[in-house]
Amino acid sequence: MSARSLVTALAAAVLAAGSTCAAATPAASARTAPAARTALAASVPGFDISGATTGVDWTGVVAAGAKFVFITATEGTTYQYPNFPRLSAGAYAAGLIRGAAHVAVPSASGGAAQADFFAAHGGAWSADHQTLPGTLDLEYNPYGAICYGLSQSAMTGWITEFVNEYHARTGRWAIIYTSPNWWKQCTGGSADFGSRDPLWVAAYATTPPLPAGWTAYTFWQYADAGAFPGGQDVFNGTADRLLALADGTP
Repeated sequence: MSARSLVTALAAAVLAAGSTCAAATPAASARTAPAARTALAASVPGFDISGATTGVDWTGVVAAGAKFVFITATEGTTYQYPNFPRLSAGAYAAGLIRGAAHVAVPSASGGAAQADFFAAHGGAWSADHQTLPGTLDLEYNPYGAICYGLSQSAMTGWITEFVNEYHARTGRWAIIYTSPNWWKQCTGGSADFGSRDPLWVAAYATTPPLPAGWTAYTFWQYADAGAFPGGQDVFNGTADRLLALADGTP
């Protein structure tokens, strides 16, 4: 089973999106990250890592300014990222707001089954002021057909099943992580989710394009390397608004 992270599996999506990032490499990220950071100087910085990551200098990332972290917890209905529990606990102890992510494999099972697996293995929300609603990670399929063999309408239905079941289990709407090109190709540009599911957009560009259905992003992954481990992200708002998202308050 793959141990891919939110970052490493994105290279094809970045190239397909026509990003200024030539490839998912540290050197390419260094070319795009400064412009992104300048444009988002008032936003809240964070990062994302795979749940297979062996260790993080939590004191160091907090000192460097990180306020949140996403960590992959599960994939499909069988795979649990081995170091997720330890990494999540480390982030919590360091005072970071943390979010768990589920790597979708729509060809393996229905959306509701994967939401249940995610919620039962690290993806559940808790009202502890440091836990974001879980993330549904939707990317180009590394195992076969780009859209997992699903039609656009079937993919939209699969996502609907997942987010509805996750909401039933946790009371929160899942964050959706995707790239604009994947969304257009695999859902046909569905506008069904923008009113309730926060968007985490993957775009290695100076200004992120938005998938259909959303008028703004909540999180933006703008580079695959930088000041923090793994993917480099920003929250579109103030620290108070990030806390409100974690708490589920207006």
